[in-house]
Amino acid sequence: MNGTPSTRNGEAPWEELVTAALLGTDRRPPAAAAGREAPLALLDAAAVATVRRRAGLRPGRAARRPEPAPEDPRPALPAAAARRLAALLADRSGGAGGGRRGSSPDLMELLPQWLAAAGAHGYAAPAQTLPALLDAARGRTDLRPAALAFAGPRALWLARLNPDWRFALRAAPGGGAALPDAGDGEAVRRLWQEGLFAERVALLGALRAGTPAVARELLEGTWSTERAEDRLMFLDSLRAGLSAEDEPFLEQALGDRSRNVRATAAELLSSLPGSALAGRMAGRAAACVAVDRTAASPTLVVEAPHECDPGMERDGVAAKPPTGRGERSWWLAQLVEATPLGTWPGRLGGRTPEQIVALPVADGWQGELHAAWCRAAVRQRDAEWSRVLLGSPSAPEAGGPGAVSLAERAKLLAALDAGERAEWVAGFIATHGLSEAFQLLGVCAVPWAAPLGRAVVDALDIARDAGSYPWSFSGVMGLAERCLDPAEATRLDGLLAIPDEREDASPGAGGYWAEAFQRLVTTLRLRAAMAGELAPDGTPGPSGT
Repeated sequence: MNGTPSTRNGEAPWEELVTAALLGTDRRPPAAAAGREAPLALLDAAAVATVRRRAGLRPGRAARRPEPAPEDPRPALPAAAARRLAALLADRSGGAGGGRRGSSPDLMELLPQWLAAAGAHGYAAPAQTLPALLDAARGRTDLRPAALAFAGPRALWLARLNPDWRFALRAAPGGGAALPDAGDGEAVRRLWQEGLFAERVALLGALRAGTPAVARELLEGTWSTERAEDRLMFLDSLRAGLSAEDEPFLEQALGDRSRNVRATAAELLSSLPGSALAGRMAGRAAACVAVDRTAASPTLVVEAPHECDPGMERDGVAAKPPTGRGERSWWLAQLVEATPLGTWPGRLGGRTPEQIVALPVADGWQGELHAAWCRAAVRQRDAEWSRVLLGSPSAPEAGGPGAVSLAERAKLLAALDAGERAEWVAGFIATHGLSEAFQLLGVCAVPWAAPLGRAVVDALDIARDAGSYPWSFSGVMGLAERCLDPAEATRLDGLLAIPDEREDASPGAGGYWAEAFQRLVTTLRLRAAMAGELAPDGTPGPSGT
């Protein structure tokens, strides 16, 4: 266009104003200049045009109204418990951070227990708390499973409307989509063939929980066409409901082109004591370990493998050891770890696990052999071997027959029942105190059994009387607030006074200890009140919250 821009009712079209601004008013002066400075005239015209455009903007097409939120059929939360939930959620941004925590309970640390208890009672979350619940779960991944289970289907409905809460869809089975009934074979096959990866993983997991054979058959049907990383995830889902019926498929997976898939298949097969792979590994390991009866007393002798042959590699033995590890000891450890523990009594003269572990081992192989038995006991969840390898709780901190660290002892403890586990840790604390017990306490059932609770409180009291540096025990004190039985609160009243400080005590330690015990007692009573609010009859259960 040449010359002065055209006008509409005395105003230049928006496109012409934009062109004038881009080219410059010297080259394209606005029509409304009329004796005024061209740049100012352009800005005035643009301001008027902007108001006109906004006022005259045609509305867009109306968006489709969202479907109503689904009903939650669970019973309503009692009023007192609903008020408590609101208080816990309101406190989520609080907390003392570093330094002294004061004598008030940390409400946010009680939220996981509250959610677990509410979920156990089967209550529905109040609708008005769902946004705060989702915000809390967004900020703390450890809260997500319990928070989303308690929030129910309406939380997923909200998550589809707010991008900040999309994590809830990712955490839900199948991305929040409803999974077909296991009996609807056509719907199951269609979802398996056409669904997104998350939906397929969720479907496989749901089927393994009720009809494991159906899940395995689905996987067998598409196995050769799946990507390696997907095969690994699908194979891992077979841990649920693993049985001898899965062995033929897992044997086939030992020949997979992916090393990680082969290793997972081998691990699953070694968890089946009667599998052919377990038998092959037992034969190899048994050839490496024997009793030397020519010695003055029976002694175990070890002859580690001299090579890692193709058969061993196919069965999951990694040929290349980590840096700093010898090849033969690396191969031996893998063989022993994958061997059913029931193999050894027959191989080693009918001895019990306790007698086997007590035998001396020649040529410095004891640590390697016992450590491999530890890993086998953890993998096979064998309580008898775990008990023997743990040894006495009064032994040195890492002095169990097979455990070389407290972390390994914690894993072995997990194979014992809750009562025996608590009793063992209580004995450890009574001998060694609390400084090394934190990992062990983490595997104990909540609330702690009475002997364990008494051992922890007694050790804290001893540490206080000894003038120990108080901050060293803040982690254990935090665990006690969440894990002690609320019924212990009355017994702790005698610890609330500020003790006389010793000359060698940390400055101000007595006041801190009194403050910390006050917070502990207050928290236990609060947990008891929370349990009462959730209980249908208004009274806490035998173990509180």
